[in-house]
Amino acid sequence: MKFLALALLSLSTLHAADAPQWGQAWTRNMVSAERGLPDSFDPETARNIKWVAKLGTETHSTPVIAGGRVFIGTNNEVPRDPQHAGDRGVLMCFDEKDGHLLWQLVAPKRDEDPYFDWPKAGMSSPATVEGDRAYMMTNRGEVLCLDVAAKPGQITRTAADAVWKLDLTADAGIWSHDAAHSSILIHGPYLYLNTGTGVDNSHRRIRTPDAPSLIVIEKATGRLVARDDAHIAPRIFHCTWSSPSLAEVNGRTLVFFAGGDGIVRAFEPIAASPPAGEVAKLKQVWQFDIDPTAPKEDVHRFTSNKQQGPSNIFGMPVFSAGRIFVAGGGDVWWGKNEAWLKCIDATKTGDVTATGEVWSYPLGRHVMSTVAVHEGLVFIADHGRKVHCLDAATGKPHWTHDMKGEFWASPFVADGKVFIGTRKGDFAIFAASKEKQVLATIDLKRPISATATAANGVLYVATMSELYAIEKK
Repeated sequence: MKFLALALLSLSTLHAADAPQWGQAWTRNMVSAERGLPDSFDPETARNIKWVAKLGTETHSTPVIAGGRVFIGTNNEVPRDPQHAGDRGVLMCFDEKDGHLLWQLVAPKRDEDPYFDWPKAGMSSPATVEGDRAYMMTNRGEVLCLDVAAKPGQITRTAADAVWKLDLTADAGIWSHDAAHSSILIHGPYLYLNTGTGVDNSHRRIRTPDAPSLIVIEKATGRLVARDDAHIAPRIFHCTWSSPSLAEVNGRTLVFFAGGDGIVRAFEPIAASPPAGEVAKLKQVWQFDIDPTAPKEDVHRFTSNKQQGPSNIFGMPVFSAGRIFVAGGGDVWWGKNEAWLKCIDATKTGDVTATGEVWSYPLGRHVMSTVAVHEGLVFIADHGRKVHCLDAATGKPHWTHDMKGEFWASPFVADGKVFIGTRKGDFAIFAASKEKQVLATIDLKRPISATATAANGVLYVATMSELYAIEKK
């Protein structure tokens, strides 16, 4: 009996449990404690495939797994409900056991301007789940609180079914661009999120220069209670892409945020909600400019300039061992062909651009990835079609690997392996080690934007049109 108890305990600790948000807890590190994941799989023969769910035709959202459900955003090009036809943003909720659709949230497209809600881009924001509540930003720039419990007979939900809704355009004065994207961070009774504000359809004008980039919402009510006071909007080159992270630094809790102006900032979290009708200003602790010699004013005169111009940041700032790791550089579509991975000392105060850089590592052309920091190694992928493995302490490369496609996804580390897919549709699995070991390369035949994730012993990989649940058999 003692042996059986030990065996059951071993099995129960083999898997790390749910993955209720994008990235690891508050730090946003792309690392999981999951174990027992396969080092290869084959969709053609179904080897190590638990189930496959059909999505739309564009899927940019990383899957989130919580409470026996899998949540992922996509578009409506493969409609599940005849009452909701045409272009829509869709959040699908699948049963974790077998992948059957439990329900979907459908949001109509905004019609003011195609650049406000890009055609067929779908619901690109990943959900964040806590208990029986899911928080997310729709393609319309609306923040919703959803009751995630399945309601028999209700396959389709809309914003009208939400517990509460906050329209960032009307209530926060932002102007969305392309596909609104935000991964919401929960800290106590509050939600922290990037607003997705950006340029208008000319790509040379900020329509709402007073708009916030980082906001705080009361979790229970949906009330906007705080915002940054950094006046970032006029210097945004394209859009606000990066979601916030949080960590305790020398006994002090800090919220880290990478703006569309290429500057990483640390703020004190909100201590209490202000009186009704008021919006508090977040106190800034430090800032770090990833590209200090780049132009800071009249930045849109450099639109489409591939040689010079400002920088912005797509990936999230990741905290590990007193440092922030963040990648940024020229805009993927409109900016210069230059990018870096920066390591920043998170313990300083003030403008730490000159004093806070621990090391800098050049990347190829552009970068959209968030890093994975694991056991002294840093993994990052870029638009130069390379995966990089660096020493976390020094920034020196251990190895690089060339792929045939660009990377929009981030590397994900679990069970001693690195998982990542390309826009060409190749999914690669490496050993998470100083020595380069390519364990597998699988052709999934569809572009991959979403980052892989794992929960309860299952690896989840989304292409533009399918969600694979992969389990070692």
